[in-house]
Amino acid sequence: MLDKALSGSKTYWGWIIFLLAIIGAGMLFYLQQFFYGLGLTGMSRDVSWGFYISQFTFMVGIAASGVMVVLPYYLHNHKAFGRITILGEFLAIPAVIMCMLFIFVDLGQPLRVLNVILHPTPNSVMFYDMIVLSGYLLLNVIVGWTVLHAEKKGIAPPKWVKPFVYLSIAWAPSIHTVTAFLYSGLPGKHFWLSAIMAARFLASAFASGPALLILLCLIVRKFTKFDPGQEAIQTLGKIVTYFMITNVFFLGLEFFTAFYSGIPGHAHSFVYLYAGLDGYSKLVPLMWISSILAVVALAILVFPQLRKNESILALASICVFISLWIDKGFGLVVGGFVPNSFEKITEYWPTLPEATISLGVWAIGALILTVLYKVAVSVKEDTGGDAIH
Repeated sequence: MLDKALSGSKTYWGWIIFLLAIIGAGMLFYLQQFFYGLGLTGMSRDVSWGFYISQFTFMVGIAASGVMVVLPYYLHNHKAFGRITILGEFLAIPAVIMCMLFIFVDLGQPLRVLNVILHPTPNSVMFYDMIVLSGYLLLNVIVGWTVLHAEKKGIAPPKWVKPFVYLSIAWAPSIHTVTAFLYSGLPGKHFWLSAIMAARFLASAFASGPALLILLCLIVRKFTKFDPGQEAIQTLGKIVTYFMITNVFFLGLEFFTAFYSGIPGHAHSFVYLYAGLDGYSKLVPLMWISSILAVVALAILVFPQLRKNESILALASICVFISLWIDKGFGLVVGGFVPNSFEKITEYWPTLPEATISLGVWAIGALILTVLYKVAVSVKEDTGGDAIH
């Protein structure tokens, strides 16, 4: 089926060339980082996790969100999702690959990746994070490709794939739960020391992932002959609405606990992020942009009349995605390091090489997604779009 990705319009090939150019730029800066070291980044002794790890954290959520279309279709027979289930599964594949690449570039020396395999440490949460991510990637490749291949032949998927489908549904929340444990299991960082960290991660994932999937469905409809279906898109809109409300509620709980308790260690990071601390306020504008976008998104999403307008729904989805990208893909990680254990403040901002390498990883993910969607959409166009359950 991969041969379907080798043919396309000028727009398709122009997009491919554009992504390859960005990947090339990222590779050049990565080579510079490889020979110079991580001193090329904005990270330091006090802020040892930066843009790479924050992007890894965000993308784990995007990967986990695929379950929001797989679960209703396979467990509850929500037929409207039959047209887009493969889009959700194929979104998870590049998302997990991007997670691994962000860890790869963050390690500095790439051979350090082998340490996790050659010298496993079962008492480390990172060891289990590697297992759940690798497993989830394998499950989505097996399920997505097998089901699509069966659809191409016009037959029902083989029975042996069903256990893998159910396993992937149970597996999906684990990848973001384990990632949350990486943070909440560190007793020295008050900002992350929260019992609802995993719940916050899942709520934000199940809002940002479906929001991205809505945008991808609208793009697919615009540039191809395949229509993912209005009912599926509107159902995704409801999912985004419920989980965005939940995410904001959880954030409110964190604010209450931090400030009502009066414990300085719990409040300092929030103060730094949203108001500035001791004259340091580099991230304040970003966090307020995130908050404003969240309010705008909710103001649109809670009203069904607005949500049913797909142009307005697309705007709300963009607001949700950017808001949560800022919050979890930047503020959450950096905020946990400010102030440090000695109550000193070291601010962080990604350098040009760091940002370009990250952009290169995003381009790799977009390239993989483009190829997978080209295959999936081509099959859908040939078969009429409805999966055989």
